[in-house]
Amino acid sequence: MKNSYFYKKPLSNIYKKPSKVSEITSQVIYGEKFKVLSKNKSWLKIKTSYDNYIGYIKNENYTDNHNPTYKIFTLKANIFNKQKNKTKYSLPFASKISINQTNKKFVEFEKNKWVMKKNIRRIDHVEKKYVEILKLFLKTKYVWGGKTYKGVDCSAILQLLYYYNNKFYPRDTKDQLKYSKRNIKIKKFKKGDIIFWKGHVAICIDAKKLIHAYGPEKKVLVMSIKKTINRIESTANLIIKKVSSIKY
Repeated sequence: MKNSYFYKKPLSNIYKKPSKVSEITSQVIYGEKFKVLSKNKSWLKIKTSYDNYIGYIKNENYTDNHNPTYKIFTLKANIFNKQKNKTKYSLPFASKISINQTNKKFVEFEKNKWVMKKNIRRIDHVEKKYVEILKLFLKTKYVWGGKTYKGVDCSAILQLLYYYNNKFYPRDTKDQLKYSKRNIKIKKFKKGDIIFWKGHVAICIDAKKLIHAYGPEKKVLVMSIKKTINRIESTANLIIKKVSSIKY
């Protein structure tokens, strides 16, 4: 049996243990590649191929035959049926799809499953205006372990930026902190600076403002850099551990 597969549902939670009541640590999205480490009737223990993230997902809807040629460029892409009627499902940002057929406005990525052309880009597309990607998530609710329109955490936004642009970046803040190279004390910030605290990360969108999925506010929002630093220090007793920058 092959052990390398692609996920074929819009998204699934990755659990710390094989149980629905276990802690949700991350998610796997449509078209994401993973290896099966072990399996039973209900659960798969997987390692994601992109970042070697290990956890458990439900044993359902995956394939070893998927050659993605496009990816989702919007926060979510509504899925339509054959009659072009909207279903209750959507593909999350950065989902990787292949195309069976097209018409004027839609593409079919599976039998009787369509998304709008305006929501996709070629698989090799690199979005240099990364602030536009970050702003897709504005007002998305904060969810620990989330990385989609249904909920997202601070490290997921940063990783998804790189994942969409076909570059590696770790999933968890502690690993992102170790992976990031720049480590200097600065008093002036600029667009693209990544600010790390213990357990939290935010990205500067200009010299005065940053964007992050902020637990106390329960959503993704833009805040003043200075006020955010002061608030985190006063409420969580945390100081900046590292400043890096976006590069891909």
